Amino acid sequence: MARIANFSRPKNTRRAIKQMFGYLGRHKWYMFAIALLVAASAMANIMGTYLLKPVINNYILPGDIPGLIRMIALMGLMYALGASACLAYNQLMVHMSQQVVSEIRSDLFEHTQKLPLSYFDAHTHGELMSRFTNDVDTLTEALNGSFAMMIQSFITITGTITMLLILSWRLSLIVIFFLACMTLFIRYNSRRNRKYFIRQQQCLGSINGFVEEMVAGQKVEKVFNHEPQDFEEFCRRNEALRDAGTKALAYSGMTIPTIVSLSYFNYAVSACVGGLFALAGLTDLGTLASYLVYVRQSAMPMNQFTQQINFLLSALSGAERIFDMMDEIPEIDEGNVRLCQVRENPMGQLKECSEFTGRFAWKVPEEMVKRTRLDAPVSDGFAFIPLKGDVRFNDVVFGYVPEKTILNGISLYAKPGQKIAFVGSTGAGKTTIINLVNRFYEVNGGSITYDGIDIREIRKDDLRRSMSMVIQDTHLFTGTIADNIRYGRLDASDEDVRAAAQVANAHSFIRRLPQGYDTVLHSDGANLSQGQRQLLAIARAAISRPPVLILDEATSSIDTRTEKLIEQGMDALMEGRTVFVIAHRLSTVRRSEAIIVLEHGEIMERGDHDELLEQKGRYYQLYTGQFELD
Repeated sequence: MARIANFSRPKNTRRAIKQMFGYLGRHKWYMFAIALLVAASAMANIMGTYLLKPVINNYILPGDIPGLIRMIALMGLMYALGASACLAYNQLMVHMSQQVVSEIRSDLFEHTQKLPLSYFDAHTHGELMSRFTNDVDTLTEALNGSFAMMIQSFITITGTITMLLILSWRLSLIVIFFLACMTLFIRYNSRRNRKYFIRQQQCLGSINGFVEEMVAGQKVEKVFNHEPQDFEEFCRRNEALRDAGTKALAYSGMTIPTIVSLSYFNYAVSACVGGLFALAGLTDLGTLASYLVYVRQSAMPMNQFTQQINFLLSALSGAERIFDMMDEIPEIDEGNVRLCQVRENPMGQLKECSEFTGRFAWKVPEEMVKRTRLDAPVSDGFAFIPLKGDVRFNDVVFGYVPEKTILNGISLYAKPGQKIAFVGSTGAGKTTIINLVNRFYEVNGGSITYDGIDIREIRKDDLRRSMSMVIQDTHLFTGTIADNIRYGRLDASDEDVRAAAQVANAHSFIRRLPQGYDTVLHSDGANLSQGQRQLLAIARAAISRPPVLILDEATSSIDTRTEKLIEQGMDALMEGRTVFVIAHRLSTVRRSEAIIVLEHGEIMERGDHDELLEQKGRYYQLYTGQFELD
């Protein structure tokens, strides 16, 4: 009864079917062949049963043994053809369904990668993962079996009722009455137990979320001795799930026994009445035998058809959620400025090249050069502006939601090679500035320029390729340490990987591991300390040799000695480059060329460490401990 357990329905069934048939339409010849084979299988069973009438009347009763053998052989051939058709359409259905699901899953993943960061902020990871797991699995199961079975059940029901009417319309009134009773009972019982299955799904989601939370927080649970209270809470949720599940399955379990009982009663009444008709000469023995077999066959397809409709609607609901996610508006990228590798020709001009030179430039179309009045020579329809890392905010206004502004007319600049630090309370807007530089979000007002080019004119992929970012919440992927470092630049050699690790001061601990750089990491690097994971993240940023480096609390999990070594390596790596630093530990920003103090989305102070101390303002209060960062 698992297939009728989920009674969720699509909000717009017609739209979900239309989008689903958009994928199925790519395999229309598969669908046509499957429909023919399903029809052939169903009709073979129906006609095989009808042949009982001539077999009994024309061969058994007259005693024609040779004719009887020929008819039995014909019936066997017909049933064999039906079984072969069933095997064929099942194989075709599996191939088509797996292909369709593979296409849907690929399109969903590709579209997910194009969605803006704001979409992921508004949806939990579990909610997004359920699209790839629960919804896709339900759709797969429906395509594998339910689609063909529903067609076969419909043909069988229609064909069976038609043959019953042909054989004896008087007896058919009995069957129609019982089929109507079965239909009414199924509809009534479905409406009745639907609410219990919905409650069961809710309780199941609640207990799954609780278990996931407890497993993730085992250390905190043990530190505070919270095991008894958590076990009590688990028992409460588990009892709610048991109660909902018991009621749901109790009602759903009534369906098949009731339908079977009604079908037996239907058969018994039809056999008795049919016997009376035969005695009265209203029907012959062959017709009655064939008729009674049809009566036995009538209940099962009715039950299957009803269940498959429920399950298909549930699958369409999952498909609708998938298609809703696909309909989400992807990141808008209207930029036409590209980042390219260049080398300098003998005339001193920059020319695009394919090999890695370590020098990059913005490839700006000629019409944009004229429109924005950029001071750059144009050749072959493009101008090449050297990538330096000059970032400027011009009266930038931004808020994640319209009713709350985070940045209020921010103006700041970071010249190439400068190390700019942002300090301020939580919510002051430090991380927001970094998010805007990467175009994770679009500004509401003002502009941000990069080497004199509005970042909205730069393709997002190229903009982000020119930067590298290390955040506090390090994320490592399943694979070797070398693969995780090389994630910053996939074409990096083994020597580049080791050089980046040495810059980040990670080489010393990596070489002490049993497999060194070939050590495989799992579960976000759970076999490493937090500080070691952070070092790998910094090495990953270093290997890309970015002109702009962003450190968002990047050294928060590293001891002071290691932090100093990393800063020395970073200073050598980022010479002539721009570095943005966000840090609560003020000792990490002392050597910055400019320190920007933010509060409530506005710049309160700007200057180097000594200048800000002389002003004896907010930074002085923070540094001397007179004011604490929230």
